[in-house]
Amino acid sequence: MVIDEKTALIAMSGGVDSAVAAYLMKQQGYRCTGATMRLHDSSISQEKSCCSLEDVEDARMVATRLGIPYYVFNFKDDFAKQVMDRFVGAYEEGATPNPCIDCNRYLKFDRMYRRAKELGLNYVVTGHYARIMQGENGRWLLLKGPDPQKDQSYVLYAMTQDQLAHTQFPLGGLRKEEVRAIAQEQGFVNAHKRDSQDICFVPDGDYAGFICRRTGKEYPKGNFVDVNGKVLGTHNGIIHYTVGQRRGLGVSGGRPLYVKEIRPEDNTVVLADNDQLFERTVIAKDFNWIAFEAPQNPVEVLARARYHHPEQPATATVLSDGRVRITFREPQRALTKGQAVVLYQEDVVVGGGTIEITEP
Repeated sequence: MVIDEKTALIAMSGGVDSAVAAYLMKQQGYRCTGATMRLHDSSISQEKSCCSLEDVEDARMVATRLGIPYYVFNFKDDFAKQVMDRFVGAYEEGATPNPCIDCNRYLKFDRMYRRAKELGLNYVVTGHYARIMQGENGRWLLLKGPDPQKDQSYVLYAMTQDQLAHTQFPLGGLRKEEVRAIAQEQGFVNAHKRDSQDICFVPDGDYAGFICRRTGKEYPKGNFVDVNGKVLGTHNGIIHYTVGQRRGLGVSGGRPLYVKEIRPEDNTVVLADNDQLFERTVIAKDFNWIAFEAPQNPVEVLARARYHHPEQPATATVLSDGRVRITFREPQRALTKGQAVVLYQEDVVVGGGTIEITEP
C-alpha cells in the first residue's frame, strides 16, 4: 500500500486538546481521519474522567464540524489485558503503577498506529503537550512541552524511534489557554470542557474496590510493622496502600507514620517516620533509550521519579542485564516501585523505565 505522507489519524478523546490538534493538522493541509478508542464500558457521565459515551459524542461533533471522517475503534480487549490487568498485577506485587503510561505504550502508539497503517495513514496525532524533532544524527527526539504545568513528556518515554517518526503533537509549542482560545474561535462544543484527572476506569478513585471487583478476590489482612519488624497493627490488605501514604492507616504510634515498603511475600506493610522515606538510588527495568543508544559509561542526567515531581540531578548507569541504576545527588522522598523514572538532558527526554528496586 502506498501511503500519502500528508495523512493523519487523529486520536480524539472528546476533549479540547485532541479537537484542536485535529483542527491544526487540517489547517496544515493534512487529510485527517478522526478516531476514538473505546477502551472500556462507561455508560455514565464522569466529569473528571474520560472514555464516556458523552466523550464519544463530543469527538464526533468536532469531527463533523471539521468535515473529516470519524470512527470508533473497539480496543476493549487490548485495554483490559495491557492496562487493567497490569494495574491489578502491580498492586498485587506491592507496586504503584501508572496506567496512563501503559495506555500510551500499548494503545495510542501501538494499537492505534497499527490501525493507521491499515487505513493507509502516515501519522498518528494526539493532543499531548510535548514535542518531537529529528536530531542532527537522524535520531528522533522527544522534548518537553513549553508549559511546565502541562508538559506530558513523562508519560511518553516508552515511544520507539519508529513511533516518533510517525507521530505528531500539534500542541507541542502551545499553552493550554491558547488551545482553549482556538477551540472557542472554532465553535467546538468542548472548548471549555474540564480536563480528565482520574484514572478513566476507576473514576471514583477507589482502586482497591476496582481490584477486588476485577479479580473476584478478597485480599487478606496482615501486619503493619516498623523498620525493625515490630508489629504496630493490622492492615486491610496490601492493595490498599502505596509508598508515602499517611492517611487511612488506622495506626496510632504517637507520631505521624508513613508507608515505607509493601512486602507481598509475607503480606506486611512497613511503616516509618518521614525522615526514613528518603533514598538515593533506584534500579529501573524495561528501560527505553530515546536520545541515544544505551551508553557504555555513566551519564549525568536530570531524573523525574513521579509525574509532577521536579527533576533532580542524578547519574544513570546501565547494568549488565540492561536494567539501569539511577543514583540521585540528594536523597529523594518516597521513591516507589512501579512508578516511572524518566531521564532528561535539558528539554530532551533521554529515556525512561519502571522502578523495580529502591535503595538507600
